[in-house]
Amino acid sequence: MNENLTARVGLSQEFACSYLPNRREQLLVILDPTYYCSEKFESLLAVGFRRSGNQIYRPHCPVCSACNSVRVLAQEFMPSKSQKRKLNKAKTQFKVTYSTSERAEYYPLYSKYITMRHQDGSMYPPQPEQFQSFLFCSWLEITFIELWYQDTLVGVAVTDCMDNAISAIYTFFDPDFEHYSLGSIMILEQLKFAKAQNKQFVYLGYQIDECTKMKYKTQFLPAQKQLNDEWVAI
Repeated sequence: MNENLTARVGLSQEFACSYLPNRREQLLVILDPTYYCSEKFESLLAVGFRRSGNQIYRPHCPVCSACNSVRVLAQEFMPSKSQKRKLNKAKTQFKVTYSTSERAEYYPLYSKYITMRHQDGSMYPPQPEQFQSFLFCSWLEITFIELWYQDTLVGVAVTDCMDNAISAIYTFFDPDFEHYSLGSIMILEQLKFAKAQNKQFVYLGYQIDECTKMKYKTQFLPAQKQLNDEWVAI
């Protein structure tokens, strides 16, 4: 880390990369408990770290640097024509609500999403314990942005909230409604939420140019990508 933070870090063992074939992954993990708070986590986000469950980490792979953090400038964001069409189509069908606590409907929806969309991924088969340990956090405020079709929950965006930024942790939705582009809709709702809360950035996690599943992250502009520890415009 080249910033002024002096947190103790550990290095994980190598393991198979979840995104690129024939690659090995390794993580830097924050060990200092004083950094597990909103203010210091926001500083860590700005230098490429991210949260999974209660753990803060950053890729530190032996021979690969494909993972680059992406953040959208929330106050300057304007949806494209295509994004406006998606929002207008969704507006006639869905209702958006916010929650700061888990609902019983979350896990069944997550399980359906993983089972139908990600059978080739590390989270399949879904398990309640894995769901809890991956998404939830005991030291940070989480907002769940919910999408409802009538009385049925069809989408959840798990969103970390800090003073000046929000971080998109994970979105899961009902694959039966996939034709509404719910993944994009949920990011647009996170951007709308960030703008209303006067947040500067929406962190979208890591962008890997070689991974086609991640190309959607560069469709929300203006945005910045972290390259060689510097934020550059996309």
